[in-house]
Amino acid sequence: MAEYQVEVLTGDMEYAGTRDHIYVTLTGADGKSERTELDNFGLDFRTGDTATYTIKTNSSLGKLLLIKLEKEANTLLVMEDEWYCSKIVVKTPEGDAILFPCHLWMSRGEVVELRGGKATKVFEDDHPALVDHRKQELIQKKNTFQWRVLDEGIPHINHYKEVAELPAEIRFSKSKSSEILHTKIKSGIELMLKGMLGSAENWETIDDMKKIFWLKKTPMSEYVTEHWKDDDFFGSQFLNAINPKVIKRCSELPPNFPVTDKMVQPFLEKGSSLQKEMEKGNIFLYDQKMMDGISPRLQDGKPLHVTPCICLLYSNPEKKLMPIAIQLHQQPSETNPIFLPSDSETDWLLAKMFVKNADLMDHQAVHHLMNTHFLAEAYCVATHRCLPVVHPIYKLLIPHFRYTLPINTGGRLNLFGPEGALSISSLGYEGLMELMRRGLSAVTFSALCLPYNITSRGLESVPNFYFRDDGLKLWGIVNSYVKAMVEFYYPSDDDVRKDSELQDWISEIFTHGVLGKKESEFPESFSTVEELVRFLTMVVFTVTGRHAALNDGQFDYHSWVPNGSLLLMKPPPTSKGQSSMKTVMETLPNLGDTVSFAALAWVLSQTYSDTVTIGQFPEERFDEPVPKQIIKEFQAELSYLSEAISSRNSQLEVPYIYLNPNRVQNSITI
Repeated sequence: MAEYQVEVLTGDMEYAGTRDHIYVTLTGADGKSERTELDNFGLDFRTGDTATYTIKTNSSLGKLLLIKLEKEANTLLVMEDEWYCSKIVVKTPEGDAILFPCHLWMSRGEVVELRGGKATKVFEDDHPALVDHRKQELIQKKNTFQWRVLDEGIPHINHYKEVAELPAEIRFSKSKSSEILHTKIKSGIELMLKGMLGSAENWETIDDMKKIFWLKKTPMSEYVTEHWKDDDFFGSQFLNAINPKVIKRCSELPPNFPVTDKMVQPFLEKGSSLQKEMEKGNIFLYDQKMMDGISPRLQDGKPLHVTPCICLLYSNPEKKLMPIAIQLHQQPSETNPIFLPSDSETDWLLAKMFVKNADLMDHQAVHHLMNTHFLAEAYCVATHRCLPVVHPIYKLLIPHFRYTLPINTGGRLNLFGPEGALSISSLGYEGLMELMRRGLSAVTFSALCLPYNITSRGLESVPNFYFRDDGLKLWGIVNSYVKAMVEFYYPSDDDVRKDSELQDWISEIFTHGVLGKKESEFPESFSTVEELVRFLTMVVFTVTGRHAALNDGQFDYHSWVPNGSLLLMKPPPTSKGQSSMKTVMETLPNLGDTVSFAALAWVLSQTYSDTVTIGQFPEERFDEPVPKQIIKEFQAELSYLSEAISSRNSQLEVPYIYLNPNRVQNSITI
């Protein structure tokens, strides 16, 4: 007689427990156990509980391979009673304790087979039962997760059109769903009580806009409200606000940007010149040429206005990045003047507002939505389709895809719907889609790797660039973690080449993520361990650090809509000296649109109770000592970085908080 101790952990999220009947069957290399109900005295499978059951067999089953779980209805209960099983640990007669990760919701009548033991690659399975289980799992997963084309020229997406259609285990937790709803209701009620929601009235004064939210403020949002007109603050946002990936060092002016030395010399160091400052590496360029020629949205039958602008910035001796020249359209002309800080206050302010309008649409469409959310969805869907749960790369990546599909599926309706904030932007749905198409055509794998991105833009030494400083450190920590994990499971390049599941995975990403474009530099296959490490580092950093930097400051910087609006109502100035503060107020969106943008920033920057920060893995998936130790070292390095960032920030007037590991989320969840 042999005894197996089966320890079952029920999840600790809301409604994870069940009163239904749970049956288990153990499969070993030498036989199977009887189908056995897991039933102790009292109530089994309560939320957050761990229970141990004994299963007896006539003899040892040999190497334990699979666990079959079955859930049957309790005849005393009428309503569906789903159960979330986190994991099962089986102690064998030989003294081994084998982890069987589950992390699934089970419905009545459902049968689930779990793989246990260490992570394995496809060519390492040596038992027919495991080979067949692996094959059947991938068939089922490819049926569960399919590709869909949302629009021509952008990454393909998952085929589910409603969040409610998604498999239960990848949907939001009930607590998060209720908190998101509460946030929307809370902001909506406040704005409704103030008579702002849906109002078509125009703002009378800038100070009136300070009344948008009473219940929600942050130190940074209040700082922005007071400093949004300041040139040094305008320049600093290209480094440390929500779109720090666009400016480049300028060694030669574009031919379509005829800035003369005489124009900008008053704003340079005394006795210097534009040429000298370019040679010193102190001149930077923001060039929104990718937006040129895209048709804006129609408002009341008339087109709105989009400015594919060019902005010249100067890193001055006080280590401040200052705007010194702005051209609002690509082709110079008499009706497209170059605006300067010496122009009238409102001319210069309007020029900066149109730059921020273009930058914010570029940020949302290309850098935020496409380069993080949409590409992450391609990585996620390919992972579900191509890698079985026992695969080491699945175990490595799946915590970093938590909530990716529900936030994207729901976001496409909320953001791009008829009343969505992006649909009412200056570009509108069609314009933003075209911008995303152009963005995908321009994106390269190298540019998504932060060290190359910083170097290629010539930003290695620009002062006070905290996104760069914190981001490169975080990239290095992620890279060391990924490298250690990959080298443990792939001792040689040959292991990478012969892993057919891994090759299918990267092939699907190349086909559906970047649409098979070789110029993207995305790999079509992997030949070396080094290639695999670099690609996985990019993926993990994208869904953690990059997304945090591009998303989490949205309320801080853009709940005050004058600092950057997705929608501007009047055309940009075509001559100097004709504007006033009245022009500025007429250019800003009306009350209803303004508060819609501010409310969106509130929701997108909210922190929820079930947040998981980078390096935290509440779902245990690795069973071997070495990966567990690698995770501990990863967590320690993240903790050291967090302490260093907090110490640095304590000395800054405007702290940079978005890449502090104690707040960077482990996946894209908002």
